[in-house]
Amino acid sequence: MDALIKGSGPRAAETGKPPARPAAPPATAAVPPAKDQVRRVAVQKIKPGAWQPRRVFAADALQELADSIREKGVLEPVWLRQVGDMFELIAGERRFRAAQLAGLAEIPALLHEVSDVEAREMALIENLQRADLDLIEEAEGYRDLMQAAALTQEEVARRVGKARATVANALRLLDLSSAIKSALSAGTLSAGHAKVLLGVAAPDRDLLAARVIAQGLSVRALEKLVAGLDRTAPAKKKTDPAKTKPASDQSARQLKFLADRMQQELGTKVTLTPARVLPDGKRAMGQIVIEYFDNEDLSRLLDMLNLGDLA
Repeated sequence: MDALIKGSGPRAAETGKPPARPAAPPATAAVPPAKDQVRRVAVQKIKPGAWQPRRVFAADALQELADSIREKGVLEPVWLRQVGDMFELIAGERRFRAAQLAGLAEIPALLHEVSDVEAREMALIENLQRADLDLIEEAEGYRDLMQAAALTQEEVARRVGKARATVANALRLLDLSSAIKSALSAGTLSAGHAKVLLGVAAPDRDLLAARVIAQGLSVRALEKLVAGLDRTAPAKKKTDPAKTKPASDQSARQLKFLADRMQQELGTKVTLTPARVLPDGKRAMGQIVIEYFDNEDLSRLLDMLNLGDLA
């Protein structure tokens, strides 16, 4: 034992230095996440992007997704881009909303460094690939992308992987009235119905759409209805403005409101003509004109007016 101690003692004395300490492991440099690496981002640091093409989020479906996320987590990351100290959603807003509903503090995300136009394009393409958009959301997405990036229909079609005719037909839907667009978004009217309605004069579209919804008409039935529209429409009488006194603006607005409400309820064109005083002092009676397309339509209207026993 002494020999062992002595053997080590002189060696340390000879060097005049304390025994060497084990080398410390090299410091690890902070490595930023790779471009395609999924990272977790605080939900409160995420804000929706202004370009999101999806506008409608069904409450029931969102709650179902939230319940699934609460049990299994978010299975697919959302797409984000960093803006200041916040993160802006590019795609995955439905997952983000459901995660908020589920009470998650963090959500998996992929970060992208893209411009506003690129973010808009990515959001539209991601939603189109998932078939998540309704007809009007899709059309508005094409329009917004064309306006933001000054693109033609053909260029938009190429970027989103669609035929040019598909983009052109979708954009035509934006010419329809708000009521018809709402029905398309809700699914009570189909793209086929919309195509037929676009071939009809604008004043008749809402009336035909109301009838389609009220009776659950197929696209083929609507086509037959439109084909017979011109043949059955009565000739419009020309009136001489000098022979009647115009109704007041307030009365005209009230009559239009009533006519619109009756058209919605009956699913056909309704015209209200006000009672008026003729130049000779006599009074002309007001009129309610309810149009119908055929005998079947007449029977339907009589039933709605509780006069079905007359059919």
